[in-house]
Amino acid sequence: MTTTGNDTLGTRSTLSVGGKNYAYYSLDKAAAQLGDVSRLPFSMKVLLENLLRFEDGGFTVSKDDVQALVDWQKDPHSNREIQYRPARVLLQDFTGVPCVVDLAAMRDAIAKLGGDTTKINPLVPVHLVIDHSVMVDEFGHPKAFEQNVEIEYYRNGERYDFLKWGSKSLDNFKAVPPGTGICHQVNLEHIAQAVWSSVDGSGETVAYPDTCVGTDSHTTMINGLGVLGWGVGGIEAEAAMLGQPVSMLIPEVVGFKFTGALKEGVTATDLVLTATQMLRAKGVVGRFVEYFGPGLSSLSLADRATLANMAPEYGATCGFFGVDDKTLDYMRLTGRSDENIALVEAYAKAQGLWIVEGAADPVFTDTLELDLGTVVPSLAGPKRPQDRVSLPDVDDVFNADMVNTYKKAQTRVPVEGKDFDIGDGDVTIAAITSCTNTSNPGVLVAAGLVAKKADALGLKPKPWVKTSLAPGSQVVTDYLEKAGLQKHLDNIGFNLVGYGCTTCIGNSGPLAEPISKAINENGLVAAAVISGNRNFEGRVSPDVRANFLASPPLVVAYALKGTVIEDFTTTPIGQDQSGKDVFLADIWPTNLEVADAVAGAVDRDMFVARYAHVYKGDEHWQKISVEGSDTYQWRAGSTYVANPPYFEGMTMTPAPVSDIVNAKPLAILGDSITTDHISPAGSIKADSPAGKWLMEHQVSKADFNSYGARRGHHDVMMRGTFANIRIKNEMVPGIEGGMSRYGSEVMPIYDAAMRHKADGTPLVVIAGKEYGTGSSRDWAAKGTNLLGVRAVVVESFERIHRSNLVGMGVLPLQFLEGQSRETLGLTGDDQFTITGVADLKPRQTVTVNVTRADGSTFSFDTLCRIDTANEVEYYMNGGILHYVLRKLAA
Repeated sequence: MTTTGNDTLGTRSTLSVGGKNYAYYSLDKAAAQLGDVSRLPFSMKVLLENLLRFEDGGFTVSKDDVQALVDWQKDPHSNREIQYRPARVLLQDFTGVPCVVDLAAMRDAIAKLGGDTTKINPLVPVHLVIDHSVMVDEFGHPKAFEQNVEIEYYRNGERYDFLKWGSKSLDNFKAVPPGTGICHQVNLEHIAQAVWSSVDGSGETVAYPDTCVGTDSHTTMINGLGVLGWGVGGIEAEAAMLGQPVSMLIPEVVGFKFTGALKEGVTATDLVLTATQMLRAKGVVGRFVEYFGPGLSSLSLADRATLANMAPEYGATCGFFGVDDKTLDYMRLTGRSDENIALVEAYAKAQGLWIVEGAADPVFTDTLELDLGTVVPSLAGPKRPQDRVSLPDVDDVFNADMVNTYKKAQTRVPVEGKDFDIGDGDVTIAAITSCTNTSNPGVLVAAGLVAKKADALGLKPKPWVKTSLAPGSQVVTDYLEKAGLQKHLDNIGFNLVGYGCTTCIGNSGPLAEPISKAINENGLVAAAVISGNRNFEGRVSPDVRANFLASPPLVVAYALKGTVIEDFTTTPIGQDQSGKDVFLADIWPTNLEVADAVAGAVDRDMFVARYAHVYKGDEHWQKISVEGSDTYQWRAGSTYVANPPYFEGMTMTPAPVSDIVNAKPLAILGDSITTDHISPAGSIKADSPAGKWLMEHQVSKADFNSYGARRGHHDVMMRGTFANIRIKNEMVPGIEGGMSRYGSEVMPIYDAAMRHKADGTPLVVIAGKEYGTGSSRDWAAKGTNLLGVRAVVVESFERIHRSNLVGMGVLPLQFLEGQSRETLGLTGDDQFTITGVADLKPRQTVTVNVTRADGSTFSFDTLCRIDTANEVEYYMNGGILHYVLRKLAA
């Protein structure tokens, strides 16, 4: 059942579709009273409908809020706060486990406060897709998939028990078992409806835009289907599940106009890497992006989803597309019902959400334009997804980095026990991976055609390359098999390894020991080429320093060539059976070849069959026997799942918030610090604080699993905070990895934090621009909180991480324009006192007083990045979950 508001404006109307009546909240009726809305961007119309549907006389949504959104067209900027309620929530297991842990802990806490445990239940549909745990342990042989599944269940049995408990104990909560696909592809192909409908309190069926928030930053992919969605931290998602609106400012919307069409040989991946570069340069953090223009008609729905997927990489909240015939065709292809498709068409046309050729352009805050015909084959790297490189220039970029960044001459060394050597720039990982590209039949079929042509010429990957194919959906296997392409991928090492995120999130698995040894003992700069969306330092593999993003067919080609140090377009990638040089052009398919193969291989029946029993799972999942219960029985001694300390000693009245006095810096960091730097998801080193803790609890190194898999246990995760192997703390110059100082003594950041905590000393973190880019990783904020950090002072924040810090009661402060840690000369020996904290208002100026080691003092002002009144309430309560818990227990 859905809730609706007061309908003060009287916009509730009836839409008849296929003999069935739906109530809906008419934008035309709103326009008759509040002003024309025809040139509002589609994404803003979705927000407008949301406000109309939940308008409740000002308790959370007022008529003035609705008017403000309509008036946005006159001046497309706003500082007005609105309360937005998404239709549903999407989770993946790395972030889903801590969400369910928090909900279980909240049930315990509300019971202690004398409240009703049944109030801790999702009020909107929640889908959790288990996709982040599979690792590429086995690869390059026919049994790789089967063996990786066995290893996955062995490693994650306790986590999967817990998630199955959640699916049986929480209302409105469904778990999609391991091995089904990546959450965003399952969302795109099956869960999303484009227009949602449910019964409200009056007994009528209400139709409304399908909207969602998700605990993965690439939730934005669903905007390609006309579904407004974006990533949030787990704590914000939990609040949304429990009925708390998402507090946000009316966004700015940047329009991105497409004209023309992609040229021969250019892929959707090349387009999204180009768009990412352009939008990062434009500056769209915290803004919506909406695609429009005549060029849209040349893009498939899968191409649009690829563009929408990488919104986190270009910094936007979302990258939205309207609805048109291609939307309906895709829904038809993927097995949606005729009733649903008819409703989507009728609703979109009634509400002005349908793309009309020749219509006036919407009003945007700003615009930019791209002729699709100018896009060229590209990669991005070697460290950031916005650093696009044209294919012929990749070798120049890498070779320049060898001189300027790595400061070493290129060398080659023998590999112990092998008949080959390895050198700087050699591609050691070539992975077809990630939600971005494995949802697109065009690029996957293109990869299969490259493999087919290469196989016919007798080409093989270089022996040092770890190859893998991890589709985002089981349907991919069906159409690759039907097209006769999977056998060719198998023949050149791209065997199926699993259905999940794998290499893109750092689950690349270990390199062969002799190769890893050769790299690390000789300081080689190894490369990876992956069809992923992130290539941050330390993310893909601890052995690989240069990571490039590329289309799936280029991944296959780079596996064959085995290096990034030569011009890919003018030098051979290998030799055929007769010894003749083979070039990229010899194995690259034409656009017509790709289109014909897709048309002949992809059909509706595949989707219907694969999703018919999507929640059933394989025999491993079915063997997990768990009973539901009101509260979870925490397992003593577990190293995977534990009751977190957030609610210990909590009372109905929050303790007063006080100034932060004589805080010391835990870390002083540079620009582009990602959530991977703050809370890594990959492997756990044996000599790290987390590794030592696991061994103290009788966990062998072979069973460490990953940080991502252990997010249900705070003792592991707080020890892993700032433990990225590539992070550089300026307090300990010349040292790479998660180290800090306590006095003059150098030690792991966790150890230093605990020493300061024992002294009763609050901590701060100081950094540069784009702090918190990357994944919507709530443990980046949770870990920060548990280490005793009271404030984070940076030049700029990424959207999700800023929100997560507020949600965990950590004060986000931003240097004023022109100031930074460098201009102010801040050091690890300074002490910081932050005043005015008890009386915070949104976006107010907050003064930071600094005491130097020599006793001298000075102060500087910062902008408090608690942006809304609701966020002030969350902060004063110690965090958003504390706020929600007190409301529910009252």
